[in-house]
Amino acid sequence: MSLAPRWILLPVLAAVAVLTGTMGALAGPGRPAGNRPSVYTIPGDAVFPEGIALDQRSKDFFVSSTTDGTIFKGNVDHAALAPFAAGGADGRTTAIGLKVDGRGRLFVAGGGTGRAFVLDTKDGRTLKILDSNPGRSPTFINDVTLAPGFAYFTDSMRPVILRAATSGDTVGDFELWLDLTGTPFVYRSGYNANGIASFDGGRLLVVVQYNTGKLFRIDTRTKAVSEIDLGGETVTNGDGLVAHGSRLYVVRNASVKQISEVKLLHGKREGRVGATITSDEFMFPTTAARDGERLLVVNSQFDKRDGGGTPVLPFTVAAVPLPRGVRGTCRGMRGGGSLSACRPSRCAPATAIAPRSSTSSARTTSTGA
Repeated sequence: MSLAPRWILLPVLAAVAVLTGTMGALAGPGRPAGNRPSVYTIPGDAVFPEGIALDQRSKDFFVSSTTDGTIFKGNVDHAALAPFAAGGADGRTTAIGLKVDGRGRLFVAGGGTGRAFVLDTKDGRTLKILDSNPGRSPTFINDVTLAPGFAYFTDSMRPVILRAATSGDTVGDFELWLDLTGTPFVYRSGYNANGIASFDGGRLLVVVQYNTGKLFRIDTRTKAVSEIDLGGETVTNGDGLVAHGSRLYVVRNASVKQISEVKLLHGKREGRVGATITSDEFMFPTTAARDGERLLVVNSQFDKRDGGGTPVLPFTVAAVPLPRGVRGTCRGMRGGGSLSACRPSRCAPATAIAPRSSTSSARTTSTGA
């Protein structure tokens, strides 16, 4: 066997070294993503978890309990979570959506308490209580997203978007930032504004309306509200949202139990529903957090709680891969044409093959991404 000249081997070896380093960086601290657990377990027989937030630096993540407000903490390299902040502390009797910022602060939506809580990610102590003062009005502070200088919260019962300033080391009080009355975002019976995500450096917010499956675009500079044109489709029972580039992942539950990928177009004014992620591990999924090329999905089992059934123990967070591989091509979108020309019937369906690994129970299909 002849040996390649050294002048050929050196560039090849350098390229391999760069690729290896890049893959390690993508996986983040700890072991490679392919070796991480595919299912994470939460202790307790009545947790009924809802929210999740991942610290991208430490790879620690937090999960909320709707039952008593307990916050659990884990790490992507280890399968078991542990209690972190006791439920009931400082009036946190339930906990819904979560987000963590770069200053070591965990923002917790407080559901029917009408409050939100800011915790220290090091020791779980309460740094700030945000009170929306709902009075006698029904309220359900459901989810939170972070943007430069502010945290924005949805209320599923009151047609408002709440905001708190987060600049520096202090967090400001709640302000009723946006009244949705009289906008295209019309509240109906049941749960309304649910998941919320920030785009374009905080200039835009996207909110899903749970009961109608509509997505709404909110300009944080002008407060203009508009419905996102999904080409006649909806994402009914849309709960948590994950923003990733120009894509939005909508976690859906109740009778749906899947994650829908939406490609946002034309300044987030239009969208196209593409890949669908399903998994045998999904049990009434509520929301997710992105860990590199995976989504960490919370299994709430709310159907067991609300229906009086017995939950499957332990409660879990399931890891599923983001869609990749072949996607359908839509003949109506050439040259950046209007989404109105692209309907599901005109998109060639395709199957995106999920990588076979510890997350092989997940399945991804596409209807044109």
